[in-house]
Amino acid sequence: MSAQTADFQDLFRRVQPAEGGREVFDPATGESVGRAPEASVEDLDAAVARAKAAQPGWAARSDQQRSQLLHSAADAIETHAEGLARLLSQEQGKPLNGPNARFEVGACVAWLRATAEFTLEPEVLVDDDSGKAVLHWRPLGVVGAIGPWNWPMMISIWQLAPSLRQGNTVVIKPSGYTPLSVLALVEVLNTALPQEVLIAVPGRGEVGDRLSRHPDVAKIMFTGSTATGRSIIKAAADTVKRLTMELGGNDAGIVLEDADPEAIAEDLFWGAFINTGQTCAALKRLYVPEPLYDQVCQALVEVAKNMPMGVGLEEQNVLGPLQNKAQWEIVDRLVTAAKDSGARVLIGAEPERNTAGYFYPTTLIADIDPQNPLVVEEQFGPALPIIKYTDLDQAIEWANSLTEALGSSVWSSNPDRAEEVASRLVAGTTWINKHGAIDPRVPFGGARESGFGLEFGLEGLKEVSQPHIISQ
Repeated sequence: MSAQTADFQDLFRRVQPAEGGREVFDPATGESVGRAPEASVEDLDAAVARAKAAQPGWAARSDQQRSQLLHSAADAIETHAEGLARLLSQEQGKPLNGPNARFEVGACVAWLRATAEFTLEPEVLVDDDSGKAVLHWRPLGVVGAIGPWNWPMMISIWQLAPSLRQGNTVVIKPSGYTPLSVLALVEVLNTALPQEVLIAVPGRGEVGDRLSRHPDVAKIMFTGSTATGRSIIKAAADTVKRLTMELGGNDAGIVLEDADPEAIAEDLFWGAFINTGQTCAALKRLYVPEPLYDQVCQALVEVAKNMPMGVGLEEQNVLGPLQNKAQWEIVDRLVTAAKDSGARVLIGAEPERNTAGYFYPTTLIADIDPQNPLVVEEQFGPALPIIKYTDLDQAIEWANSLTEALGSSVWSSNPDRAEEVASRLVAGTTWINKHGAIDPRVPFGGARESGFGLEFGLEGLKEVSQPHIISQ
């Protein structure tokens, strides 16, 4: 047995219940991955109580001590990186290679290390004859983190790293689709962190609802659908919790007439199909000017034909299955609606049905009406509609017409022109000649119904802190 296999099996053993629990299946094969524990509401209450008791001691540590412990936690992830990636691949479905499982585990390390180095210093607001006012940033207390199934490890780190950095303790509820990945991640992190500073509580919807309502939880951080986000906002209202909501996206990309189709094709592809399209800030609708339309379509087809899809543990694959049957059915419904409307299939759109895995072929749809369901509803899977435009103002109007406004992008060989168009788009982030590229130093968040609050960088630290002004 290799050291990597032994580490994977040890992690796997440590996160499974001794008895009972719920069976988790590999979305690529339909085979059982193992059993996940399921906590009760009473278990959640006990976890919050333990986190609350541990929080003053954690906050009392120096800024430097907390930074060093986050670096130690990053070291622990690196030690177990391959085991974590293999568990993630089996449970979530994403391949080991490409921007997938190994990439996600590496991103966990990068975000921990970057967050460990951020420091919110007190800010002197006034210091003159009238007096002195200084803004300080204090811990909130217990932060509740509710994560998604698409990037379960990485997004958990986005939530817990700044919270811990600022002296909060964290109770995290993983998605019911991918609990083992997060439980294993927390198990590894807790080899470096003090006891009860970070507690994972897997469970069904009632556990998440209780976390959102709990009077001893000061803040909720949530990444997931807009519909679930609305429920959390309502649940948190009675206790006036702080909230960070990173919700659904239906990101638009606009190609300008001066773009080079061959040069941008691969970046366009990965902007749309990273994690097999299961990314909130993925490119989900692409607007292309008529003179470049056929060239862009053909260039994307050539890229798509060379991207192997299959079981994640097979090293050659870079695209995997959809994570669950419900998501497969959404993609299938939207692609079918596009085909029925007369839109042109460039590649894909013919899934194998009644198979064990939730695979949907890489799909590109052309000559599609701007109001087709595949365009205006978030597909969250490997299907990209490509919409032709003849008037840039109309394309911008289409891009800005939806309630979701997480990300967007502009593709051009003229930086000044691209920036001018970018300034007219409504989104939390607009990228130029890339899509979905994130950096732990650069704040990230949504507009409109894609949520509110910022993650990453100093702004992300402020979101998990209580501003306290001392004025004299």
